[in-house]
Amino acid sequence: MILRDLLRVLGSADRRDGRNLTQEEAYRAFLTILDGEESEIRIGAFLIALRWKGVTVDEVIGFARAARERASIPCQGVTELVCVCPPHDGYDLTPPLEVAAGLVAAGAGAKVLLVVDRGVPPKRGVTGAHVLEQLGAPMSWDPAEAERNVARTGFGAIAAPGMLPALLGLRRVRGDVGVRTPLSTVEKLIVPASAALLLGSNSGPVLGLAAGTMAGLGHTSGIAIQGVGGGVIPSLTRRTRGVEVAGVHQVPLSVEPADFGLDCPENPELPMYGPPEEGQGPGDNPALVRAAGLMTEGVLKGESNPARHATLLGAAIILKAARRVPTLAEGVDLAMKSLESGAARAVLAKLKI
Repeated sequence: MILRDLLRVLGSADRRDGRNLTQEEAYRAFLTILDGEESEIRIGAFLIALRWKGVTVDEVIGFARAARERASIPCQGVTELVCVCPPHDGYDLTPPLEVAAGLVAAGAGAKVLLVVDRGVPPKRGVTGAHVLEQLGAPMSWDPAEAERNVARTGFGAIAAPGMLPALLGLRRVRGDVGVRTPLSTVEKLIVPASAALLLGSNSGPVLGLAAGTMAGLGHTSGIAIQGVGGGVIPSLTRRTRGVEVAGVHQVPLSVEPADFGLDCPENPELPMYGPPEEGQGPGDNPALVRAAGLMTEGVLKGESNPARHATLLGAAIILKAARRVPTLAEGVDLAMKSLESGAARAVLAKLKI
């Protein structure tokens, strides 16, 4: 009955006695959801109330604490690990180049764990999980396997529901709600407490929310960035804003592609196809998924195009978040060496074994 009580606490648009949840209230609320103690109708109403009100840092921290408590998280205590956390509902036309960027960063010496999913409603977009499948190195549903991959190759990919199966049970609710809810943020935060983070963020005030949540959960190293499509890959056509968490400080970050000779008139895009069938999304389109895989393959093979430029910038961001380099310029240089030497392709080859 916790959600019913908290719905009264949240109030409604025509009431003045509503308030934000405390961190402890948010924590207990999400535990009841994950433990199956609430109906789908009440969960949907709760998520919509939070969306309408606007979620706070304390609320997201409480939700993330509950998720981490119930999850089986790989790579606990692994030193120098960076977790790359793009949107799990994917993209419409933006290629999920976080896979290529992660492989390049791993080839440059980083330990990368990509936290990903596929088929998440309401968008059901193309994600890194689709790309990995096309490359012949699928994401793992087993946390132990993902940890072994990181130790063996420097790169691993884990399905969020593999760590927290209760997320699968919430998919119907998310589809019925039809809009993004705090779940879209929380699922990206199911990571080791000791890891550095790279969080994709949408435009607007949520950038501060992402950075504040990261710091509030105790992470002392990481970057929240407003990449293309809310992802982790910076734009090639304009400045991309971010916030870096360094110890107890939160420092504004600006990524200007022209500073590294990586600016382009257009960002990389997937080809356009007809509208999806009812109940489906871009990630359900085999041709679109195949195109995303081919684009990543092309980058790793050395094709020179906007996708390569975007991958280099993304890899530089990962390396900086992991504290492998002090500046983005050094990150770009290191990423370029990884790509041109074949080190990134070697990481992918090891993953396929």
